[in-house]
Parts: sequence; C-alpha cells; structure tokens
Amino acid sequence: MKTPATKNTRRAKTVKPRTTAYDVAEHLRTPEEMAAYLDAWLEDAPEDGSGIARALGDIARAKGMAQVARDAGLSRESLYRALSAGGNPSFATVLKVARALGLRLHAQAGGSPTA
Repeated sequence: MKTPATKNTRRAKTVKPRTTAYDVAEHLRTPEEMAAYLDAWLEDAPEDGSGIARALGDIARAKGMAQVARDAGLSRESLYRALSAGGNPSFATVLKVARALGLRLHAQAGGSPTA
C-alpha cells in the first residue's frame, strides 16, 4: 500500500476582518431622518426613557453638540451628561433639546392603557 506523499504545506494565515464601531449620528443627515429616528424610538420603546434620551443625544451629535447646547441654553458638558447612556434628563431638558434640534413632540391617542 502506498502512503500519500506528505506535502510541506503552510497554513494560510487567517486575516481578521477590521470592524469599526457603528455611529448612527454619522447617518442622520436631514431633519426628516432625525425626526424619523426619534419617532421610531418613541414608537418602538415608549417606556425606555434612557433610550429616548440617547436617541436625542445621537441627533444632537449629528447636528453638532456645541451648537445644540447653545441653542438649548445648556453647557456642552451638561448636555453630554444628560443625553448619555446613564443620563436622566429632566423633561424640561428634553423639551429644550428637542426645540434646539428643530423637533416637535406630539401626543397621539394610543388606545386604552394596560393595567
């Protein structure tokens, strides 16, 4: 019985793909896209106040955090802190930021509340 000839083969070096962090703020270009993004958060996660605040932060970063802070009458640092993952902005801050972003919040009847 013949034995197969052993080849001196090199293992192909596996190349790890490079990944970059996805930043939604880089993709929010128009006021309509910004409004649709916030509206999606309000629709899909209406009780996730932290997520909605982060969405406002994403939109603020897309527009320019320093300018949004000036327009809202807040310091840039306090705006970053309020709209961060651990932030807990007051409703007054949310309204100021929404106004500075050129967004309006509106109410819509949503059916009967669940107990």
